[in-house]
Amino acid sequence: MKSKRQEKILEIISSKNIETQEDLINALRQEGYNATQATASRDIRQLKLLKVMSNGIYKYVAPKNEIESSGKYAHALFSSITDVNYALNNIVIKTNPGLAQAVAAGIDSLHDSDILGCVAGDDCIILVAKSEEASVRVTEKIKKIAE
Repeated sequence: MKSKRQEKILEIISSKNIETQEDLINALRQEGYNATQATASRDIRQLKLLKVMSNGIYKYVAPKNEIESSGKYAHALFSSITDVNYALNNIVIKTNPGLAQAVAAGIDSLHDSDILGCVAGDDCIILVAKSEEASVRVTEKIKKIAE
């Protein structure tokens, strides 16, 4: 039952704009599944669904690749980064306004040994890498994730 329900969830979110858990529960009920909020929440977590901005609304989507589903805040990396550059062992990451802290949390969730730490403001992150060579590697990794 669980795997069929989760398959149905993936089908629903690919064909409809599901903005909330309540929307998902209602869509499941229309398809003949009796789901509770706890069930919907657990399914969302197990399927590693992301909430992304699309046409001015936030909606649930399935992750497209392993990097995208790897961290709690990883979805912020994909929709928020506007620029990444480095100088020596410092990397500057620019984001959409208000999202730098979420992106920084996503970067922290990567657990990259080349990263010593990062500090986030409103729309900018300063990341300190172990060396200039590490900065090059991390910059390329972040650019690849943000594509």
